[in-house]
Amino acid sequence: MAQPFFGRRESDATGIRPSHTTAATGLSTGPSAGPAVPVALQSSSQAPASAAGPESAARLIVGPHIKLKGLEITDCDTLLVEGSVEATMKSRVIEIAEIGTFKGEAEIDMADIRGSFEGKLTVRHKLVIHATGRVTGTVRYGSLVIEEGGQLCGEVQAATAAGAAGSPLPLARVA
Repeated sequence: MAQPFFGRRESDATGIRPSHTTAATGLSTGPSAGPAVPVALQSSSQAPASAAGPESAARLIVGPHIKLKGLEITDCDTLLVEGSVEATMKSRVIEIAEIGTFKGEAEIDMADIRGSFEGKLTVRHKLVIHATGRVTGTVRYGSLVIEEGGQLCGEVQAATAAGAAGSPLPLARVA
């Protein structure tokens, strides 16, 4: 029997597909199910302990040649950009691959830039710009690492613990 695809099983030797339970309604469906029968739904708080691991982290991958425009991205643990994104983002981590571009506004904990970021970037903890990375716009960061060849252009502001709490440090113009 083939591996299930999104929890569905292929037809068995008789050609009859087994019944399925839809998560949205809790009803059993399918050709062999007969009338819809209510089924008890398991709440997400009763999920198996293995679901609480790193595999359950919210991760969004924008692959090569994919373009996302006009979005607001929230509750995303990690955004990996290999294509093109124009958005506003409030999350934990952004990773921009060499071929990736992000335009817009991002407020995050950590940034790993190998591609291009343009706009307003607030990194509460660590901003890493690799040799192939380019960041332009208004940038605020907790700590900064720029590899040789990496580019940082625009208004740049280091945020200390006091600065992060609301008393900003003076802006420096970097080109």
